[in-house]
Amino acid sequence: MSAQKDTSGYRLLQSGDGRKLERFGAAVIDRPSPAAVWSQKDPAAFSRADARFERDASGRGRWRVRNTLPRPWEIDFAGIKWALRANDFGHIGIFPEQESNWRWIAAETKRIQASGATPEVLNLFGYTGGSTLAAARAGARVCHVDASKTSTRIARENAEGSGLGEAPIRWIVEDALLFVEREVRRGRHYHGVILDPPSYGRGRRGEVWQLEDLVMELLGKCRAAMGDAPQFFLLTGHSPGFTPMVLANLVGTLFDGPIDPNEMVIPADDGRPLPSGASARWSSAKRNV
Repeated sequence: MSAQKDTSGYRLLQSGDGRKLERFGAAVIDRPSPAAVWSQKDPAAFSRADARFERDASGRGRWRVRNTLPRPWEIDFAGIKWALRANDFGHIGIFPEQESNWRWIAAETKRIQASGATPEVLNLFGYTGGSTLAAARAGARVCHVDASKTSTRIARENAEGSGLGEAPIRWIVEDALLFVEREVRRGRHYHGVILDPPSYGRGRRGEVWQLEDLVMELLGKCRAAMGDAPQFFLLTGHSPGFTPMVLANLVGTLFDGPIDPNEMVIPADDGRPLPSGASARWSSAKRNV
């Protein structure tokens, strides 16, 4: 492969024709990206990727490996050291489009600290820990919840590798809605809540749920878990139809004051930022602005 400016972190090299070409450390990966409906600027570069993921109708797929990928391999990105693995859904273990949200979480955490309080943050569907570690590094006590034991284990590896192994983080493997319901019954309150729910999932007894069927119940429970003095709320998603304005309208049912809707994007070397989901943010700092 040709020499690159940076082989330690993450870069989106280019996108197009329904694909994206990314560099994770020294590994170049070719993955599906339905939003990339434009033409590729350099199609030959995709053919040189170390690995290509091809997805089937079920959402799963297979990797076609040109050069063997380490398992795991580490990169530094957004101040966190990530242990990456290629899985059967085409995921690597990091969502770079969340970087701006991680900066916002850190700023909100520090704002709460400046008021003299110790920030208490709940991160639901925490996956491999980006939002959890952003809050913890900024000084929060964090409760990280994910139903996947594997994702939670990797999140803890990321914490250890990032020097946050002793940070005040509770690691909970549990269904998000059930956990929040218990926290509400216990009377436990959080200053900030972060959640990135998937389009669909399975409950403890194998029952299938759809996000649109449960989202209002889940958000209502989250609001109840914030008590009388909520400070910030972040809802993100990658589900079709859940646009920034849809998410903003959902969050607006919980809080007074302005909601900040955003399209999450990844800057790219080819000059075409890649849309990669939506977010909606609420902060008590803007309530009276």
